[in-house]
Order: sequence, then structure tokens, then C-alpha cells
Amino acid sequence: MSESGHTWRQAYKGHPSEAAQVRDWIRSRLDHDDAPLIANELFVAVLGSLTARRPDVIEMTISTAGRRIRITATGQHPLPILQVHGPGALIISRLTESSGVSVDGFGLWAQLTAPAELEALQ
Repeated sequence: MSESGHTWRQAYKGHPSEAAQVRDWIRSRLDHDDAPLIANELFVAVLGSLTARRPDVIEMTISTAGRRIRITATGQHPLPILQVHGPGALIISRLTESSGVSVDGFGLWAQLTAPAELEALQ
């Protein structure tokens, strides 16, 4: 199995209306049924990190290697505990192989595996 991969980054405004664009961008890059929902939950969790102010930018990153796919959402403020363990965390944990918080506490990531038939296309 080849371990070569790709990385894409896209910045979005810290506004709820951007969630639809995040899902569309993920769909355009990945052929995985759960990827848009996972990306949406990550985006919304980071968006919810606002206390008195919205983050100006939320950066979404997709990284692939072989069949592994990692989706990351990163904001400009540390994530409160509710955003790390809130309602979206259950959805993310059920649809992915693993997930977690970035080392700096400003972002969330989720890792999933692409279907086997996609590996032949890479």
C-alpha cells in the first residue's frame, strides 16, 4: 500500500453560514460518505469556542496517506471543555477510527479510513 498522500487547507470565516461551504469543500476533495458530516461537526465545535467574540478564521485541513484520512479544524482561541466533549464529539467518535484535540488546544481532528476501492485510484 502506498503511503503517499495529499494535504489541502482552506480558511473560512468564523460564521455559522460557512458550514455549508465546508461540507461542499470536503465533498469535492474526498469520496467518503461520512467526511462532510465529520468536517461539519469539527467546524461547528471550533466555531463554538467563542465566548464573547467569534474567531475570525477557522482553518480546515485534509491530509491523506494511503487509506488514512485526517480532517482538522483549527481556530484562534483555546477550546473550552464543552467543545471538546460536547454533543458533536459523540457523532465524531462513532464515525471515525480516532479523534482528538490538537496539541495547542486550538483545534480538533478526526481520522477515518477510505474505502478499499479508493486506494486503487490513488
